[in-house]
Amino acid sequence: MKPLVLTVAGSDSGGGAGIQADLKTMLALGVHGMSVVTAVTAQNSLGVQGAWELPAEAVRAQYRSVVDDIGVQAVKTGMLASAELVETVAELLAGTDAPAVVDPVGISKHGDSLLADSALDAVRTKLLPVATVATPNLDEVAQLTGVRVETEEQLREAAAAVLAYGPRWVLVKGGHLSGDAVDLLSDGTEEHWLRAPRYDNRHTHGTGCTLASAIASELAKGRSVPEAVAAAKEYVTGAIAAGFALGGGIGPVDHGWALRREDL
Repeated sequence: MKPLVLTVAGSDSGGGAGIQADLKTMLALGVHGMSVVTAVTAQNSLGVQGAWELPAEAVRAQYRSVVDDIGVQAVKTGMLASAELVETVAELLAGTDAPAVVDPVGISKHGDSLLADSALDAVRTKLLPVATVATPNLDEVAQLTGVRVETEEQLREAAAAVLAYGPRWVLVKGGHLSGDAVDLLSDGTEEHWLRAPRYDNRHTHGTGCTLASAIASELAKGRSVPEAVAAAKEYVTGAIAAGFALGGGIGPVDHGWALRREDL
C-alpha cells in the first residue's frame, strides 16, 4: 500500500502553491496525498487578491474524516491564517501518531501576508512544539523570533531561536541569501548543511510548500529526518531548475520534473 500523507493548508487557485502544490508533489514522490483545506485564496502569478479562511469546525471535520478512516503516515501544514485555526490544527497534530512537518507560512512569495499578526503567538506556543520538522524561510524566522539573517553563519543562530519553541528539528531555508542555496537542518546537537546550485530562474512560486510536502512524503516512506530532508532538497532543486513562466508574474516550480527522468 502507498504511504499516506495529509496536507493541511490553503488552496492556491493558480495551482503553483498551497494544497495544489502539495498534492502534485506527493503524486510525483509516489505517496497518496490527502487534504484538509484551511482557506481559499484568489491567487495568480502576480499575487494574492483575496483570502477566505474556513471555520475551525470545517477544518476539524475534514481532518477527523481522513485520519479516523484512512489513517496517515505523515502530516504537513501550510497556510493556517488565524490563531483559531493554528490552535485547532496544533491540537489535532498532538493527537496524531505521525510525524508533522510544519511550514510556518507567514508571507507569500509576492509579499502578501497569509497569517494574522494575532496568530504568531499561537504558532510559537502551540504549533511549533508539536512539529517533527519546522521549515521556516528567513522572513518567517524574523517574524517568529526577531532574528534577522544576512550571512550563512547566522543560520545557526536562527535555528537555535526556532528550536527554543520546541520543534524536534528545524530546517532554516537560506534561499534568500546570495551564493549557493544553503539550508541548515538542526535538532540542537546534530547539524546538516544542505547546499544546491542557485538557478537563474525567477519562477519559484510554491517552493516552500513543495519542500515541506516532499519532506513529509519521504518521512511517510520511513526515512529518517536527515534522509527525508536531503531527498526533498534534491527534488525541489530539480523542480526549481524546471520552473516555467505562467501568467504575467512569478511562475511555479515544475512538480512533475522527476516523473520525466529516464531512471524512474
